[in-house]
Amino acid sequence: MDEGHRVSLAFHDLTEIPQNAVSKFATKAEVLDLSHNQISDLRCLESFSKVHTLILDNNNIKSHVKFPSLPSVTTLWVNRNRISNLTVFVETVSRAFPDLRYLSMMNNPAAPSFFNGGSYEQYLDYRHYVISQLPKLTMLDDKEIPLSERQEGEKIYKHLLTRKSSKSKRRSPKKSRQASSSSSRRSVKGDVDLPSLEQLSSGSPAR
Repeated sequence: MDEGHRVSLAFHDLTEIPQNAVSKFATKAEVLDLSHNQISDLRCLESFSKVHTLILDNNNIKSHVKFPSLPSVTTLWVNRNRISNLTVFVETVSRAFPDLRYLSMMNNPAAPSFFNGGSYEQYLDYRHYVISQLPKLTMLDDKEIPLSERQEGEKIYKHLLTRKSSKSKRRSPKKSRQASSSSSRRSVKGDVDLPSLEQLSSGSPAR
């Protein structure tokens, strides 16, 4: 993976991306690390059209988080957030990132596992549901998705896939909400001291 345009704003206690960061990096960033902040609304990412990897671990992201449409995003990390409604979150992700290949959402209430008190049956159901709703996904959390697991997920949730297809055929294209977009670009108090692209560390986000 090309790390030449990796931007890290991690550990800045941000509630949103500062305007000076948007202006400086929006057209350049390909890997964007916003981990360990207090971000809950991601509509300010609409200008980051080249981002393919988005790291949002340890933030304040909930089920009804707002994402802009970013077809370029193929990798999304939202580990250790506050996502509790899997259906709502996955529907949002499906619309915002139609080409998503890698999703990691471990240690969220909506992602049951042994580590957060979930049963094995709940864990399997979680995986089947997510896989069935994101057709291009090849890895969920720390496990690749074999064909057999995808087929099982699509079999179990076939009724939801049929309903989703019917809705998409009836839905007319929506105009962009300029008012919401402009309000989401407000800067936080005080600009963050930003490094240049050359100064940014180049660690790979792959686990």
